[in-house]
Amino acid sequence: METQAVFKWMQLFAQKIQDNKDLLSELDTPIGDGDHGGNMARGMAAVMEQLEGKEFGSPDEIFKIVSMQLLSKVGGASGPLYGSAFMGLTKSAQTGASLVDSLQAGLDMIQKRGKAAVGEKTMVDVWTPVIADLKAGQLSLDSIRAAVDNTKELQATKGRASYVGERSVGHIDPGSYSSGLLFEALVEAGLV
Repeated sequence: METQAVFKWMQLFAQKIQDNKDLLSELDTPIGDGDHGGNMARGMAAVMEQLEGKEFGSPDEIFKIVSMQLLSKVGGASGPLYGSAFMGLTKSAQTGASLVDSLQAGLDMIQKRGKAAVGEKTMVDVWTPVIADLKAGQLSLDSIRAAVDNTKELQATKGRASYVGERSVGHIDPGSYSSGLLFEALVEAGLV
């Protein structure tokens, strides 16, 4: 992973979060607290404040800042989950691991923290197929959007959305949508 490309990835992700802030909260309203967009926007604004105008020697330095800012600034489940994901990316990148292996380390941390598996209508339902597509050399904006859209028909069995039971079916999971934005930014930054 090239450091400048990782910086570009985070810039693009931050912009996508700001651009989709209202949509993320709308997605969160029927099955959550309705605050996912605001929380993520606040977190990524804090990330960019820490990243802008600085020089970084390696990707793990960037990932660590992202992790710490999201852990401290994002409320709800998203802060700990995204913070854990980026901590996994940090540790993996420190070893010189590939992008695929680093993303897998991020997913492992999400699953360790959230105890979620595929099919439970969480961000795991986007991270898992994205990593598989990346490994197969088939990751595209279309495949990312398909993974996000696939959460619509799942019934939530984890997190806040599980409280509404069957009424969660028919709604895209907001954490999956924001994860989709993360991976779209990854593609657009030229890391894939």
